Amino acid sequence: MEKKKVETLEQAQAKIEEIDMALVELIATRQFYLDQVLRFNRKKQDIESPKMDEVIARVRQHAQHQGLDPDLIESLYTEMLQYFLRRELKELRP
Repeated sequence: MEKKKVETLEQAQAKIEEIDMALVELIATRQFYLDQVLRFNRKKQDIESPKMDEVIARVRQHAQHQGLDPDLIESLYTEMLQYFLRRELKELRP
């Protein structure tokens, strides 16, 4: 997403709202693809793999590259990934 200076407070607020909506859409898209993964991972062991650690490491590095606090991103991702894990495990239960 392109970053450019704005001229007014209203423009800044409008961009922030646009970003918030885009973030929600991206999370919904992520959930959609995780649902697709369930088609392939039908065992609890497949879901509870160490992949979460790899995701966290990758997004921390990307956050740092973007000038963000990696701890903030790790916290957000940990919460999101734990939610999705609980959701996936619930789907596997009979």
